Amino acid sequence: RIGMGFAGFAALSLALASEGSAGGHMSRLRAESKLPRGFSIGTTGFGFAPAEKPSMKAKMNLTLIALDRPTDSFAAVFTRNAFPGAPVIVGKSRMSAERIQAVVVNNKISNVCAGSPNGPVADSERVCAELATALGLGAAELVLPCSTGIIGWRLPVGEMCAALPALAAARQSESALPAATGIMTTDAYPKLRAEEVLGGRIVAFAKGAGMIEPNMATMLAYVLTDLAVPRAALREMLPRVAAVSFNCISVDGDQSTSDTLIALASGKVPMPTGAAAEAALAEVEAALTRVCTALATDIVRNGEGVRHIIDVTVTGAPTAAAARAIGKAVVNSNLFKCAVAGNDPNVGRILAAVGSCAGVVIPDAKLDNAKVSMGGRVLFADGRFQLDGDTEDALYAYFKQAEMPKHADTVGEEGFPFPPHERAVEILVELGVGSESARVLGADLTGEYVEINADYRS
Repeated sequence: RIGMGFAGFAALSLALASEGSAGGHMSRLRAESKLPRGFSIGTTGFGFAPAEKPSMKAKMNLTLIALDRPTDSFAAVFTRNAFPGAPVIVGKSRMSAERIQAVVVNNKISNVCAGSPNGPVADSERVCAELATALGLGAAELVLPCSTGIIGWRLPVGEMCAALPALAAARQSESALPAATGIMTTDAYPKLRAEEVLGGRIVAFAKGAGMIEPNMATMLAYVLTDLAVPRAALREMLPRVAAVSFNCISVDGDQSTSDTLIALASGKVPMPTGAAAEAALAEVEAALTRVCTALATDIVRNGEGVRHIIDVTVTGAPTAAAARAIGKAVVNSNLFKCAVAGNDPNVGRILAAVGSCAGVVIPDAKLDNAKVSMGGRVLFADGRFQLDGDTEDALYAYFKQAEMPKHADTVGEEGFPFPPHERAVEILVELGVGSESARVLGADLTGEYVEINADYRS
């Protein structure tokens, strides 16, 4: 095999847990879910009938992330979609605020371009104001909203506001796992990662299973730390972290209108100062990158209908951007994704995807020395494929060993169908025209994905 690849960051901890005992996944999640100092989490839910479909019986979860005290150290990266959701519009405006003390998240409805009487932005602001009152904060500007779910539908603002006192009362400061579970939509299981660094703690959780090819971050992701990371430093490092983690994944090539990555620092644990400050910040950024990379891997593995992970490394590119684009061209090729889903080693589709993208992003490059390998086996070199009957059989077996069962066919832990292994279909594309590289993670395209998205609103 080529190596552990992009998935290796997450595989180290998750594979040890999942292969050790029947309750391995939940044991790991509980062990890692301890909240950093200065944070509390609350969740609640309620039933409602959507205004756009009154006959539907729907349930919405509300999730609260609260700090004991307002913090000036917060950062976010938002979707670049030209039709952002109202929470993204509000969230961007909050970035100029001096402090933030709470984040409120709802699932089921994303509040994007909704036809509500007062407008979707006003709806989000009303929820923030009512939550500020319930928490005794005094100002809506201390609350940052997030929404995920169906695009175009109106928030049930009245029902949401009625549930906010219960949400505030449900706060606890022990575990982030209820939040990781509460923000789920079509996710099969909660996704949470954590790391200790410099005497402090980083805990991050995310949701996302479809509409995943972020152009900034992910679906919804939250990073909490008790380290006193300065505001300016946090805002400088978060986009860099997103670029090498969440920006290097794709499930279906669709970017959401609601993508949001938020980092909050409570400041309970002092950071080194003086000559040690720069090295300390670099250590924090490295830890953030590891945590976010692991979460990004979890998101793809939990993708809607995903049966195979596709792990593509592109080397020898003239720029990192070109390497990333070519990697994404492979993982987003519907022809290749379908072939992988069927365990059909139709490797010509890899070369077609690479060539199609390279002809656009590096049109003048001579790819005479290009090489393509899969699972450590060279498939294309010196301008020719290197295929025979043994290769065909070996690749079929390689696809089969990386295959995961349907979520519905997976024996669940406490109701969650966690993946039974961390294997991937690993592809190496060596372009030979530069020194830059990138690693991109994607997934196959199955009938289950079509079924989920053909019936998403039901």
